[in-house]
Parts: sequence; structure tokens; C-alpha cells
Amino acid sequence: MSLAPDPAAQALLPLLEAQNTSIGFASFDHDDAFRLGSAIMARAVADDLSITVAMSFGQQRVFHAARPGTTADNDYWLDRKFRVVALYNAPSFLISTKYRARGQDFNEVTGLPVAEYVAAGGAFPLRVNGSLIGAVGVSGLAENLDHDLVVWALEAARAAAV
Repeated sequence: MSLAPDPAAQALLPLLEAQNTSIGFASFDHDDAFRLGSAIMARAVADDLSITVAMSFGQQRVFHAARPGTTADNDYWLDRKFRVVALYNAPSFLISTKYRARGQDFNEVTGLPVAEYVAAGGAFPLRVNGSLIGAVGVSGLAENLDHDLVVWALEAARAAAV
């Protein structure tokens, strides 16, 4: 499928690249995961958002919570977003935006099965000293809003850790 290059996506890439390179931690453990996930859920409750939040360290799910209005499908989306983060060591929204900017369909170009991989915003790498240790993700909103919520929480957690 041939798509037209997306100028809005092209314009968004520098911000997403900057987020990707600037958000990381000197340390991040299970307690930090609980605090980060809880902060996202507190915001979801305050703003009445129907989202699912998940966090993993490698294959271990270290946080999971879902709000009313979500289903198991949100977990399925998160699993597929997490696979993109693990494969590219980059936020799923950055990968999605790169392909949209070029007018390309992610799954068509990569050959990755849509049942296992989705380049949709909302999952972000968890890095300690530059090394990928896992991912945090949100599902339930538009992809840019899923991404923005995760970035908001990561930036707040990073500021609190300094």
C-alpha cells in the first residue's frame, strides 16, 4: 500500500528523537516501576481516562493496571507495542512517526506480522545508564495521547530522581 509522506509526522520527528535520547535513569527498580505506574493511573483517575498501563523488565510484567472501559484488547495492543520497543530500542510512537513521515506502512515494509508487532504510539523504552531494561506503555487513547501520557510520567519520575 502506497501512502503519501506526512509533513506533520516529519515535523514531529525531532521532538520524538530528542525524547528518545534524553529520557533514561541512573537506576530503576521494581519500586520505581510501581511508583511510575501508579502516577500514570492517578492521572488517569483524575482525568477519567479509560486506559491500561503496563510495564515490563524484559519478559517480566512488573506493573499492570486497567481502568473501566478497557478490555483485554488493550493488553494485546500493549504487547505488540512492547515488541516494537524491544526490536528498535525506541518509542513505538517514534517508529510509527518515522514510517508515516515516509508515507510507508510499518508492517508492510518490515514484513513483521501485525498480530505480533504494531507501530502505534504509547510504549517507551525503560533505560538504565543507556541500556534497555524494559518498557512502559499506555493503551486506550489516540496514539499521540498514549505517548504523551507516558512521556509526562517518565519526565516527572526522572525529575524526582535527580
